[in-house]
Parts: sequence; structure tokens; C-alpha cells
Amino acid sequence: MDLFEKILYEHWGYKSFRPLQKEIIEEAYNGNDVLGLLPTGGGKSIIFQVAGLARGGITLVVTPLIALMKDQVENLEKKGIPAAALYTGLSYDEIKFYLNEALNEKIKFMYISPERLLSESFRSYLKNMNVTLIAVDEAHCISQWGYDFRPPYIKIAEIRKFFPETPVLAVTATATPEVVDDIQEKLNFKQKNVFRKSFERKNLIYIVRHIENKYGYIVKTIKRTSGTGIVYVRSRKKTKELAELLTEHGISADYYHAGLKQETRNIKQENWKNDKTRIIVATNAFGMGIDKPDVRFVIHADVPESIEAYFQEAGRAGRDGKKSFAVLLYNNTDKTRLKQFLTKSFPEKNFIKKVYQCLTDYYQIPLGEGKDTVFEFDFYDFVKKYKLPTVETFNALKLLMQEGYINLSDAIFTPSRIKIIVNNYELYKFQIEHENLAPIIKALTRTYSGLFTTYVKINEKYLAKKYKTTEENIIKYLRILQKSHILNYIEASDSPKISFIEPHLEAEHLVISKENYEARKERLSKKIEAIIKYAENTTKCRSQQLVEYFGQKESYRCGECDVCLSRNELDMSRYEFDTILEKIKAILKNDHVPLTQLVDDINFEEEKTIKVIDWLFETGKIKYDEKKFLMWHD
Repeated sequence: MDLFEKILYEHWGYKSFRPLQKEIIEEAYNGNDVLGLLPTGGGKSIIFQVAGLARGGITLVVTPLIALMKDQVENLEKKGIPAAALYTGLSYDEIKFYLNEALNEKIKFMYISPERLLSESFRSYLKNMNVTLIAVDEAHCISQWGYDFRPPYIKIAEIRKFFPETPVLAVTATATPEVVDDIQEKLNFKQKNVFRKSFERKNLIYIVRHIENKYGYIVKTIKRTSGTGIVYVRSRKKTKELAELLTEHGISADYYHAGLKQETRNIKQENWKNDKTRIIVATNAFGMGIDKPDVRFVIHADVPESIEAYFQEAGRAGRDGKKSFAVLLYNNTDKTRLKQFLTKSFPEKNFIKKVYQCLTDYYQIPLGEGKDTVFEFDFYDFVKKYKLPTVETFNALKLLMQEGYINLSDAIFTPSRIKIIVNNYELYKFQIEHENLAPIIKALTRTYSGLFTTYVKINEKYLAKKYKTTEENIIKYLRILQKSHILNYIEASDSPKISFIEPHLEAEHLVISKENYEARKERLSKKIEAIIKYAENTTKCRSQQLVEYFGQKESYRCGECDVCLSRNELDMSRYEFDTILEKIKAILKNDHVPLTQLVDDINFEEEKTIKVIDWLFETGKIKYDEKKFLMWHD
């Protein structure tokens, strides 16, 4: 058992790595920059965690997903590996505490959001840390060609100057060839170094259904299918609507979206993971970091805005390697909605500036001030107050993020935390002098350990129940102790946070760059065209279409998707069909010919040739021109 396998077994209990995991770890361990392309559920986090432990020192992990960040930190701490996460919503004292812990090498993994890299104060701490590995999760976010571009990611290259010998280990699940090249360039790789796992999922059967009555199809399909599933929709209203419909038909179902309280979301998620709920109907807020292996199907009731998003969400099915299904429901309404989505994603520049002005008014930030300030953000109260259109306003905020003016985090539940900031003697003296507060101090020190050395998560409701008082009393006494400078008390929060990265500018002076507006609009247009093409293509294997989109040149028909099954009905081998198809395409791409001439020119078994031609007619790939000659139709 070598070093990497020893670490894997000691902390995770696995005796061997999945394909490519060890090879990527070895590259980083040896000091080489490396990019790992592994599909959803491919074990990306274990790669940089094992590599970080092997190299020693501190691993800096850059990730945009706060929920995933917190989840990984908790899992590492359960394994006895010290870790911390810095994200919008932590207090100044907490951030300072964790940075000092890192300086003293009491932390092995420091998770940060990309926006943290913009802070000069953070950089002043960072350059004095013993950072031996820089891990970049969701690395596609660094590329303007990617589907989820985050400008602060570009700052990763700047911090490399502090650690010239420290390698970068980047991972992502979805990246086209141009994004793969862009990631390595933007991260200043010393030389190109990519490890790709095949995007092909042999156990996952892709199906597209052109259907009007989607809800009826979903009910009927789930009734005759066994196992756990996810149904993705594009609005919060639809999640509840469809979950209730499934329940009415005797199907165990629940709904999930980002607008629910975190406690509610956790319960719904756990019920589904533990098979108390069979079907979860959700927006794309559901799924990040959820590794339930036995999901038998994922149904998309609405078409996502890109193949990257579809591939990632569909890939949550069948992680245990058993046969599973990814079903996309499509009709002309989807096509119209996607076209409208493009327009709404890029509202007029004057509207973007108006939203910015409303934001600074909302928080009453004077001109030239507000840099690095953080506020709780109630989006719906904001749009209601200024009578703004919801979708366009949300996209205006995203564009302001991409330009580096603000940062907006998701609604993430952050539990209450406390840290005692006096020593034992001072605490004892305070209890003697304040008898009324002694019970709460004793309750805290008896219930929680580590209060003098770190920030500890507490539960006011649990404390109230345990010590037979009310939650309101517990909160009241904790606030008094905070004002008395005995402890730092950070109360729980369940709201999104907005931070201003730059000082308040005059709205008319905002710069909305061509790259972040016109160029990205054009790229989104191409992504929408690609997903529409996938949904409407009825002649090429679904799996082949997907893997070729991600640049995988060698691919084979799966034999089981809806396209392949319709081909299989022609009663001929895959070789025969593909041979005839390629000959037809070669002839008709260059010329228009009569049917009899086409059959003669193919020079293959006539009956099978005619079957393929009929099939291409039915799927719309060949048509007649005005002279009644056959022509190829893309």
C-alpha cells in the first residue's frame, strides 16, 4: 500500500481509487499543474483532499458552491482533518480567527469562495501561509466560454506569484475542448496537462420524448417504473404543483427549491436520500454535492439552457453503475421559452444600471463608500419595493457580479456560533459577579467543548429544551454575554448575502463590457441552439451527441437510447446501418439525385438501403427538392 492508498484507506475506508483519481493525485504530488475532467459523481473532491494530505502544509480550495464548501469542511472535520471555510456571511472575528489558525498551520484545508481572492486583507494573510497545493473546484467557472463564468476565478493566477513552486490541481465535470484550453491558460499552467475520463455513461440510457402533455407522461412513466427519481422543472411554482399531482396519484413525492428554509430543505433532502420519499421534484438548486448512488431516473420536464447543465443534472442517475434513465421532455413551448430566456438573460444596459442604482438606494450607501460591505438580501422585497421585473432583475444582478461590482451568495443556512474570548479565570470572576448569567455560562461549557479555542456551532432550541427555559431567554442571555465582551455570538442566518466589491459609483459610470455582454450573449445563443439541436435530432445516438459535444472524438452508438431503438427496428446490424447512412450522406451532401439513382449508387443490399432511406425520410434528414430529387436536410 503506497502513500496515497494509505491516506485513502485511513480517512475514507476505501482500498483502491476510481479510474484516473490516483494518476491525477500523483501529478499534483510531484509538483505538476493538472486538470482533471471527471463526470458528475466521479470523486473529484477526494482527489484534491488526498493530494493535499500527501503534500502536507495547507491546501487552498477555491470553489463557488458555499453549500458544498460547508459540507466538505464538516466531512473533513468528522474524519479528524482540520478544515475551515471562508464565505460571505461569516463575521470579521471568525474570518480573522480562521486566517490565524491557517498561519499557524492548525488547518489543513482552507476553502474559499473566488470573491475572497479580491480582498487585499485576505491576500496579506495568504502570502504568509504554507500553501502547498491550490485546488480549483468547478474549474469551468474560470472560462468566459464556460456555462457558469465567475470573473473572480481569474484572480487565482495572481496569487500563484506568492507560491511559485505550488502546483494547481483543477477539476470539473463539464468542459468543451475550448474551455479545457482556456482553463489551463487562465490558471497559468506551466505546461498543458489534462486527464480525461470518458464522458460516456454506459449504464445511463438517454431518451428524448416530443410530448405536449408532460405531466400526464411523467405520472404514467413513474407509475410503471421502479426506484428513486428526480424530476427537474424550471420554476419554484412547478415543483410544488407537480409534487402534489404525483402525490394525488399515489406516488411518494416532495418538492425542493432555493426559496425554502434551509431546515425544510435539509429534511426534504434527507427523506429522499433515505428513501422515505421516492420522487423529488426540484429546480436546479437540488443536486450539488448529493451523491445518492441508486437514482434510477432523472426526468427533465423543462429543457435546461445548455448541454453542460443537462449533462450534469442527468448524470445524477445511475452512479452505482446499474441501468438508469435520463429522460428529456420537449415541445415547441420549450423552444420558445429558451429563445425568450436568451433575451431576458441580457436585459438592456440602462436597465442594469438602474438595478445597481436601486441597490445602492436600498442599502443607503453614499457615493464612494460601501466597498467590502455585506448585507442580508431579500430579493423579492427588493424587486417589490422598486417595482422591477423579477427575471430581468435577477439577470442584471448576475451581470453586475460578472463585472465585479457585487457578489451575491445563495440562501445558505449558517447555524449560530459562539467563542469565549476571555480566559478561564476571567470567566469564573464574571460568573461570581453576575449570578443571573452563571446558569447560561455553565450550560454552554457543559454542553459544548472547544469554546475557548474555536467558534463552535450551537443550537438555541436544544439548549432551551435541555435546561428547561425558552429559546428567547437563551438568545437574550447570549446577547448580554456578547455585549459584556465575554463571548462572540453570531446568530443563525438563512438569508442570501450581497456584498459590494467596489465603492458606490454613479450608475452612469458603470462599465458593462463587450466581453461580458455581447460576447457572452452570443455564446449563450450557441449553447441554446446546441440543446435545441440535441432535443430535435432524431438520427444520431443520444450518447454520441453528448460526448462529441465535449470533444470526445471516438464514440459508439449506445444501442439503447430512443434514436438507437428506432434504428434497431430496421432489422440490420449497426455496421450495416452506419455504412449505408454514411454513403447516403456523402452523396446527398454534394448533389440532389433521384431515388432510383441513389439506391444504385449506394451499391448495398437494396432492401436494407430502402429501409434506411425510409427511416431518414421519417426523421426529416432527407427531403425532396422542387424537382423531386432527394436532398440532405440538416
